[in-house]
Amino acid sequence: MDSDGTRDARGTHANPVPQARSAVPPMPSVAPSAPPMPDGSAFLAWLRTPRPETLPGVWRFAHRPRPEEEAEAVPARQLLSGAVIAGLSAWLLCSLLWNGYLGSFWLWPWFVLAPDSWTLGQGGHVGGVASYAYEGTVFAIIFTIFGKIGRWPELWRRYGPPAWRRTTPGAEPAPAPEQDPAEWPQLRAAGAPDAAERLASEARAGLMRDVDYARIARAWQGVRSGRHSLTTFTGAVLRDGAAACLHPSGARDLPARQARHDLVTGQVRLGTTADDPRNPYAYRGTGLGLGPDLLGTSLLAVGPAGSGKTGSVVRPLAESLCLHALAGRAAVVVVGAAGAGLGPADAYDVVVRIGNQESVYDLDLYGGTTDPDEAAAVLAEALVGDLADPHPGSDSRRSTTVLAQLLGPFRAVHGRFPSVPELRQLLDGAPGPLDALRQALQTSGQEPLLRELDARERQMGRPGDVSGVLADRVALLDRPAFAGFFDTSGASRPFSLKALDHPVRVRIDLPERGHADASRMLARLVLAQFTASVAVREDRSLFACLVVDDATGVVTPEAVRGIQRLRSANAGVVLTLRTLDDVPRPLRGPLLGATGCRMALSGLTPWDGQDFAEVWGKEWTEARDVTDRQIIAETPAGKAVHTLRRLITGKAPTARAVTVRQVERERWSASELAHAVPPGHAVLSLTNVKGEHAPPLLVDLRS
Repeated sequence: MDSDGTRDARGTHANPVPQARSAVPPMPSVAPSAPPMPDGSAFLAWLRTPRPETLPGVWRFAHRPRPEEEAEAVPARQLLSGAVIAGLSAWLLCSLLWNGYLGSFWLWPWFVLAPDSWTLGQGGHVGGVASYAYEGTVFAIIFTIFGKIGRWPELWRRYGPPAWRRTTPGAEPAPAPEQDPAEWPQLRAAGAPDAAERLASEARAGLMRDVDYARIARAWQGVRSGRHSLTTFTGAVLRDGAAACLHPSGARDLPARQARHDLVTGQVRLGTTADDPRNPYAYRGTGLGLGPDLLGTSLLAVGPAGSGKTGSVVRPLAESLCLHALAGRAAVVVVGAAGAGLGPADAYDVVVRIGNQESVYDLDLYGGTTDPDEAAAVLAEALVGDLADPHPGSDSRRSTTVLAQLLGPFRAVHGRFPSVPELRQLLDGAPGPLDALRQALQTSGQEPLLRELDARERQMGRPGDVSGVLADRVALLDRPAFAGFFDTSGASRPFSLKALDHPVRVRIDLPERGHADASRMLARLVLAQFTASVAVREDRSLFACLVVDDATGVVTPEAVRGIQRLRSANAGVVLTLRTLDDVPRPLRGPLLGATGCRMALSGLTPWDGQDFAEVWGKEWTEARDVTDRQIIAETPAGKAVHTLRRLITGKAPTARAVTVRQVERERWSASELAHAVPPGHAVLSLTNVKGEHAPPLLVDLRS
């Protein structure tokens, strides 16, 4: 129960000895705006903050929806001057009427309707209390008319108390106990009041982190689904409190956070949606938050070097997924070049440094499978997937057959798959290894596998045989820098993606410097193993995600097909590219179609922008043709009215003719994507696992 019902795969921890826990753990860094308080008030305020349901991609923490209708944008200077002039004009008109300078024509309703006893008094004013009510009504009507002209209501909304309430909201009242998440009402309702009280007291005392809350909530889901018993869960909570159901590593937080996270909704904040007319009104000025519900449809981010792919996208997402793993919600594998800044080693359970002889862990070349056909398919995808024709009958299938003809007999004889040097010799057709393998098969009487080896020897040297290409690719891994890696004898500690059944955090550093081709091949291998492993997981309630920083040369026809199947397996991938030119032309459209979230960062080329513009499509918009014709007053009274109107509104009186047409235009054109996206910004479209869409949004990744 302490590990939320999971068990570690053998050798999946860089530090197998749990770190000692202090008696009073430090406060969680969960409140985005207030420092942690010793009494837990910051954590309680964070937990009780409203998180309303809203549109996909909107940062839900303390979100306040915008008004349903967009108000007309009036410059502040014009708004203030018009309001002042309108007030002065209304006051002047009322003064003239009161003092009788404009006559008594405005009193004729009084003369008609009032009794004789309410006639004019001294000085020409009407008499009695009712008369003052009449005059006040007339003056109120005058001020109402001029206030409407001077936009007083808009001035009140923009600078009055309503604006003060928006900018300085008061503290939210404490919710009722049955609705307070800090009181764990779901546990109380299920008959575990003691456990709920223990957790509530630790939250009030400042002993609970956001990761603790998410982890225990995840364990409670296991109780509700029947995977764990209520007795076991309650015993763990009463014994350990907020430290119950720990991740197998014993960690309760990451060593250092750089992004803003909300583990109640599962979101990480990447930036702010720009207040731009090209964005839908409901999204303008809102935070942008991504979580497993969006990453479950996969994300593709394209932008040149320096556009912020790693620092603004990959690093926050990797950090968020690691937090989800600590909460027992996710398994994450992050792949990138050594030194790419994908987070400290302490933030991961397994760090595989390929090419670094000090690496604690190795990478299983065959993905932890014992099936020769499955191992051959995955290895063929890594070796020659980028060379395969994206049409049926490609070299990938022939390569799978060639590898299966060798891997099956070798495993039957040795009980393991061949190492890299051994596989290279077999593919080269060296007579010594092949003869030894044949003799071992004959001795063991395995005739079916002997026929596989005979078929392989007959095909060697024939036109169209791909064993030579495979041998050349395997030779990229048979280098001194990789000596000791990809071992199959059991002498090393290989990591296998079969461990994705558990909430494991993995970082794989590729030796990009001096071994670019080998790095791309290994990245393809990890992607192929990932798509094959997540499809056969028993527990799909655990979200699995692969993050590849720089997916150059990784996208293949089989990879695209694998990405399309991830959504149903509760898994997703995050891929970044410098340009879509790194993807073969026939695969660009299918790749953009297979990923539900697509991001175009600033600095994109017009050619890349064209591909994004095509996949985002067009929309019907209203084109308004406005013609303003100035009205020329002929009479002195008309000129006076026009002058007054110009002083109040700041515009000359005009007659406007408006023609509205429905036109179809691109949501974002290639030219706009290439030249109108400011530095530090990106255009991002979103699709969640429920099928809900968000149109392309201009997002500031720096805020």
